[in-house]
Amino acid sequence: MDASRNRNIVRERESRIVQKGLPGGSDTKTKSEIGQRRLYLHQTLFQNGWEKVKNSLQTFSKWLEKTPLPLSSLMKLILYVVNAEKAMRVKLLGELKLNFLCKCRQGVGHNDDKVLVLAATNTPYALDQAVRRRFDKRIYIPLPDLKARQHMFKVHLGDTPHNLNESDFESLARRTDGFSGSDIAVCVKDVLFEPVRKTQDAMFFFKADGDTWMPCGPKQQGAVQTTMQELASKGLAAKILPPPISRTDFEKVLARQRPTVSKKDLEVHERFTKEFGEEG
Repeated sequence: MDASRNRNIVRERESRIVQKGLPGGSDTKTKSEIGQRRLYLHQTLFQNGWEKVKNSLQTFSKWLEKTPLPLSSLMKLILYVVNAEKAMRVKLLGELKLNFLCKCRQGVGHNDDKVLVLAATNTPYALDQAVRRRFDKRIYIPLPDLKARQHMFKVHLGDTPHNLNESDFESLARRTDGFSGSDIAVCVKDVLFEPVRKTQDAMFFFKADGDTWMPCGPKQQGAVQTTMQELASKGLAAKILPPPISRTDFEKVLARQRPTVSKKDLEVHERFTKEFGEEG
């Protein structure tokens, strides 16, 4: 075997990786860490196939409006159309899979540049066996661990004013065991609205530095009994400042939020990893 052929085999072997993981994890990692070149399937396959399904249903609906039928015949006809649509979808997915396999076999383009084909899935057992063989590495991306969750809270908060310390972030990370990256993002997004809700519902405000007004409790020194609407009517709307995010805000949101990944989902991915994959 000549050297160039050997290099091509090594290049092909190193160029295909499939990332599998739980929802809200593997695809995010893929988009954030992997770069510039991508494998594009023929988009017309999907577009043309869907157009056929849509046009068939529209034609059937128009015909049905003008054609009275007995109920039993109508139900049989609807069942036939539904089955035909399913068959069209199966055929369409088959064409997409065939196109993908051909792309993997032939390579992308006709130059000697190394190409990395990276795929991500939340349903590894749905992968066709032929597709699975095209990827030399099948890497399991698990749910974020304690340190990762702690870092995610900091990243999603960004430069938003808050009074949380390192101990608070660690406590939040411990409390969100089983949360995916997406779950944590949703949690922080909900928490960002808590200062706004406090400001809208506040019955007392105090005048802080710089002539700004912040919501407070009745025992706060300098507290004035008023509402946001009353301050706005006095032309002070631009001077109202929501309070910084606190640990209590997170506790309030986490009391009603649940993780979206179940133990059953975890078992499926762990079983697939033992059979076909490796730890990420």
